[in-house]
Amino acid sequence: MRSFDRNVTGIGVLADSVRRRLYRFVCSQDQPVSRDQAAQAVGIARHKAKFHLDRLEAEGLLEADYVRLTGRSGPGAGRPAKRYRRGTKEFAVTLPARDYELAARIMADAIAESARTHTPILDAVNDTAAVYGSAIAATARDHGSSVDTALEIVVRVLTEHGYEPRRTGSTVVLTNCPFQALAADHTDLVCRLNHSLLAGFADSIAADLLEARLERGESRCCVIVASRTDDQTGRAIQVSAQPGVT
Repeated sequence: MRSFDRNVTGIGVLADSVRRRLYRFVCSQDQPVSRDQAAQAVGIARHKAKFHLDRLEAEGLLEADYVRLTGRSGPGAGRPAKRYRRGTKEFAVTLPARDYELAARIMADAIAESARTHTPILDAVNDTAAVYGSAIAATARDHGSSVDTALEIVVRVLTEHGYEPRRTGSTVVLTNCPFQALAADHTDLVCRLNHSLLAGFADSIAADLLEARLERGESRCCVIVASRTDDQTGRAIQVSAQPGVT
């Protein structure tokens, strides 16, 4: 996943102890800090602070601007100093991949919709999840003109969303559940949310060719995506997940 790669790279930058100390110092300040301030706080040379701060900026953990610390402007005011502050990007890595933020957004939007329209909450959750599924499908920027093409799109897009899809014939088994902890405690609710999400996704990719089916299995997602004419579902869903994947 591109987002996974970005998050791993960004967080990996903090494996260096000096960068961690610089990052923590910058984040603890209520104002952006200069290279000199950061170097003094951490107890390293300015050139070393510059190198590490710029690396943190390059990976999106910090953001920077330029100001004249003297407050003067015009000739003789000196060069602007670079200052650093916490970046606005968020980084998170879980293995296997989880996406509890997506589930939370769906539920929050559904609660708001239920309160506004008096729609039963479970119906609102299902409707909202389907809308989110359609939005995920829109990122594909193409649609399936055949079952084979549609299933290739499903695998490509759902890989980006942590489902770890595995195609067997005309069925795509999802070997990882992005909502695993929630599903363990609220199985029926979360599985129905997930089914609606993936049904909205499959319908937007190729409604006449694909369907999402709620078919729970051991150590995998509760939903599969298959051709509407698939007669191999029973065999395909027996494909087991990788060891340790839930």
